[in-house]
Amino acid sequence: MIPELHIEDYSYTLPDARIAKYPLSERDASKLLIYRDGQVRERVFRTLAEELPAGSLMVFNDTKVVPARLFFRRPTGAHIEIFCLEPDTPAEYNTIFAATACCRWKCVIGNSKRLKTDETLSLDVDSDEWDDLALTARLIGRDGQTGIVEFAWQGGIPFSAVLERCGRVPIPPYLNRDTEEIDLERYQTLYAHIRGSVAAPTAGLHFTQRVLDDIAAKGIDIENVCLHVGAGTFLPVKSSLVSEHPMHREPFVVSRELLCSLRDGGRPVVAVGTTSVRTLESLYYVGISCLEQGHPVDVDQWAPYTREYGMSLQESLDAIIKYLDKNNLRELKVGTRIIIVPGFHFRIVDAMVTNFHQPQSTLLLLISAFVAGDWHTIYDYALAHDFRFLSYGDSSLLFRR
Repeated sequence: MIPELHIEDYSYTLPDARIAKYPLSERDASKLLIYRDGQVRERVFRTLAEELPAGSLMVFNDTKVVPARLFFRRPTGAHIEIFCLEPDTPAEYNTIFAATACCRWKCVIGNSKRLKTDETLSLDVDSDEWDDLALTARLIGRDGQTGIVEFAWQGGIPFSAVLERCGRVPIPPYLNRDTEEIDLERYQTLYAHIRGSVAAPTAGLHFTQRVLDDIAAKGIDIENVCLHVGAGTFLPVKSSLVSEHPMHREPFVVSRELLCSLRDGGRPVVAVGTTSVRTLESLYYVGISCLEQGHPVDVDQWAPYTREYGMSLQESLDAIIKYLDKNNLRELKVGTRIIIVPGFHFRIVDAMVTNFHQPQSTLLLLISAFVAGDWHTIYDYALAHDFRFLSYGDSSLLFRR
């Protein structure tokens, strides 16, 4: 049964002064709130390894933020911002980033009410620095607030290089400032590897090589998943009933090796960030689709709540592994729209590292589900003890209740 939840019950007062507009000078100098069995205490993030269970498995999201904001100009002189959301043609991230002449993206288009279909836009710059590219954009069609945009350019360079030259890093709108030089480095995790996100998995922004070395020295294994974070991560829940909020699809990749480690079990799993939590907890339902339909299917938003499931986690993960082996695949590629709210049955994640999230957000719903509704204890403490909030803010280590 879909839970009847009102988003107003997941609100708190967040003064603007508590939103971290910039990162600290050192990544691992942020505060670390530790929540376990209803008790809260605090340390510094660089001591994280001391708080983790020895022999546990830690899972990171190694997606990389792309400079997905591009600025163009109509022939009339009007300025148009285009925010690349996800590939359209080619449809795969690695293929579209390798395109060398043209490609199409699903985009959010600012100031677009008067923009005509097939109207050609030119890059909005006041110098001839990018003249060799001759980059243009053309609206192919609309779909509500988004549209399909075709980009064309010269020079034979891949689209990834076009974005690196012409694009800007899309920092969160609640920072209320333009992208600055510091964001190019700090709005990216140390271990970011696979291009595709339009928002950083911000729980990972605190990690330094020193912290990673301490984790390895404790005998904790590290594995990666890749979930490309979409712009929907910024979307507020606008309806009072959470059941009326549509979740966005996000593609993810999980290796066969990690699936085997999870299937074999026997050790605590620590997820770094809500994106890793959503990826890992989606796996059970992907396995169900392999068992029932013979192949992986995207996880529906309300799949965890609309029926009873009799399969064990081991059976579900084994079904994915068998599918991969049958098709000579080394990794699972699928998508998820899963929403994790109070009442959710966690099957994989035992602890998580995460930042402090916006009031009335789906991420706060996830936190509430993870700590059995005790999110007020965590957030009241953080507000009373000068913790910094949101993307560039402080961190927490939460153990599931």
